[in-house]
Amino acid sequence: MLKLIKNIGHALYRIWFYILVALPIVVFFPFLLGTTISEKTYRQFFWLARNIWARTILFGMGCFPKVTWQQRLEPKKSYMLVANHTSMLDIMLMLYVSKNPFVFVGKQELVKIPLFGFFYKRVCILVDRNNPKSRTAVYRRVQRRLQQNLSVCIFPEGGVPDESVLLDNFKDGAFRMAITHNIPIVPMAFLDCKKRFSWEFFSGSPGPLRVTVKPFVETGLLDSSDTSTLREEVRDTILLDLE
Repeated sequence: MLKLIKNIGHALYRIWFYILVALPIVVFFPFLLGTTISEKTYRQFFWLARNIWARTILFGMGCFPKVTWQQRLEPKKSYMLVANHTSMLDIMLMLYVSKNPFVFVGKQELVKIPLFGFFYKRVCILVDRNNPKSRTAVYRRVQRRLQQNLSVCIFPEGGVPDESVLLDNFKDGAFRMAITHNIPIVPMAFLDCKKRFSWEFFSGSPGPLRVTVKPFVETGLLDSSDTSTLREEVRDTILLDLE
């Protein structure tokens, strides 16, 4: 009986999450649509996404971020933001953490999510990992966004790993791009997202969302041959906090 009650609570908690995801999009649809017509208005879209959409979801779920900064982001500077990926809350939490406007690089499949997918494909840099031409196009789009003084966010595991995996192996993309464009990497450890809202349906609960923003890793003196070393250095930095 107790397990049944818990499962009902988890199901209601999950349904409430999807309501919170959709509600601000519906209410502010005209403003969101207007700010995604052109890349020139992306900063206005980012402000809405960060201050209204993400905060409504996080606070509405009873998940209150607690950010520990070991180094602060500088305004008007571009970065490569990377973090472990365990939950849909990672998207909202990354928006909360960074005041510097950034663009997500994400997988093509998410455009299928109703309502969310409509704006996702308009503002994110999409990659089809099975298509080499798609990966090449990503590099060009990242370069254009960096020229607009935006940052870029990639979850370098390339997806959400199995529940039993603490931190999956990292892909090269984020680190190769950071070296190519000579931008610092900002490693972040998301410590509680899996506990608060994992991919298992009957799970999750309100509570703090701790984030540790680690010291930045500079790439100015590196070249493409350093990609794998840089990738493992950043992974080890995040893994240390998760353990």
